[in-house]
Amino acid sequence: MRRFALLLAALLAACSQGDARQKKDDAKAPQAVPVSVIEVAPREVPVSFEAVGRTEGSREVQIRARVSGILEKQLYTEGDSVKAGAVLFQIERAPFEIELAQARGTLAETTAREALAVQENERLKMLADKRAISQKEADQAASTLQQSRALLQVARARVRQAELNLSYTTVTAPIDGITGRAQQSIGSLVAPTNESAILTTLTRGDPLWVRFALSEAEYATVRNHDAKAVEVKLETADGRPYPQGARVNFTGSTVDAATGTVQMRAEVANTELTLLPGQFVRVRVIAGKQRAIVVPQTAVGQNESGRFVWVAADGKAVQRPIRAGGWLGNDWIVLEGLKPGDAVILDNLVRLRPGAAIAPKKAG
Repeated sequence: MRRFALLLAALLAACSQGDARQKKDDAKAPQAVPVSVIEVAPREVPVSFEAVGRTEGSREVQIRARVSGILEKQLYTEGDSVKAGAVLFQIERAPFEIELAQARGTLAETTAREALAVQENERLKMLADKRAISQKEADQAASTLQQSRALLQVARARVRQAELNLSYTTVTAPIDGITGRAQQSIGSLVAPTNESAILTTLTRGDPLWVRFALSEAEYATVRNHDAKAVEVKLETADGRPYPQGARVNFTGSTVDAATGTVQMRAEVANTELTLLPGQFVRVRVIAGKQRAIVVPQTAVGQNESGRFVWVAADGKAVQRPIRAGGWLGNDWIVLEGLKPGDAVILDNLVRLRPGAAIAPKKAG
């Protein structure tokens, strides 16, 4: 009986040790990571390229002094929108009014001389025909008339020049646009031949131009499409899409040897002047459509080798390198690395390791 009790105690001890060892082994065994997956399939997506662009006025004009004089008045407020023909500055007029009066006086004198030469030429011509005077005198009268007419032409040109110089004292806007700051102060002596010539700048902000560059490969894709079918969309620095669509109105004819890019320019309506010249924007060029696999951005990771996703295969997590294209909303367009039917893991990515056990379920 005693021997039986000892045997039973030994069996119980062995079972306890086995249960403890089993529990310890179970504790060491990794738990399957619960993950959500989606089965990817190709669908139609736009062929798009992104670039950083910079805005500029569709017309940018330097307003310059065209005559020398004292700047008397500034007739606009800096930063205002003005129409073509609006008066911006007034340069001292008096010296040019005097010059015009002198030119007109000279013109009147030359006109009188020309009239007298006409009369003298006609009178001497009649006398020469009657042989009352020599032909030489008649020829001299004709030459004097020609000289008088030449001087009259010069006098008229000087009057026109004086009128033009006087008109230049009133500096007007050549185009509609937004005025810049005044470069010269009232009372300054300005001249068209030195740095004081620039009075201000004028920029047309509607429509606005956006300059950007595409790589050779991207440009080749865009070039193979009809220019009218190419869409250009803008996004401001705060990430908001600009409501107006743009169109390409210029493409470079050479490739920049330093950057390997082709310069391009788009035109966009800016009636509310929401965009300012010199502003940086994100440019998205859409040239047709293609079929490609799309995955959420949250499913894409990046390491020193490039971008990758986690794929569920036989209950294990497999890291799959991919070549991503552009963004499509909140998704990445995947150009290489995935095939239809692959189960891409969407969540619990930080807990995954190559070969880790997973418990996948389809994402809702």
